[in-house]
Amino acid sequence: QVQLVESGGGLVQAGGSLRLSCAASGSIFSINVMAWYRQAPGKQREMVAAATSGGTTNYADSVKGRFTINRDNAKNTVYLQMNSLKPEDTAVYYCNLQQFRREYWGQGTQVTVSS
Repeated sequence: QVQLVESGGGLVQAGGSLRLSCAASGSIFSINVMAWYRQAPGKQREMVAAATSGGTTNYADSVKGRFTINRDNAKNTVYLQMNSLKPEDTAVYYCNLQQFRREYWGQGTQVTVSS
């Protein structure tokens, strides 16, 4: 079993910053992908950023240059630094872990950006 626990969401004004954290526990293998997704009301869940255990990262075009994903493999933790936040970034943000063709989700954390 794998558990993912997110933290760091909240309310921030446009232009502000937030940092999300996700700690994974349980049967975590050394080779995996950890990612952040988000889902706004009435919209489909979308990938925001992903990072492999080897260090490769990938970002949605909408967040490139503003968000940074990084991970601490020793702590099985992934972070999402979000800068220059916009109202359209408002969503529930979910942590995701993929390993051995299985994926796991956190419970989600709300990020609200006011204009």
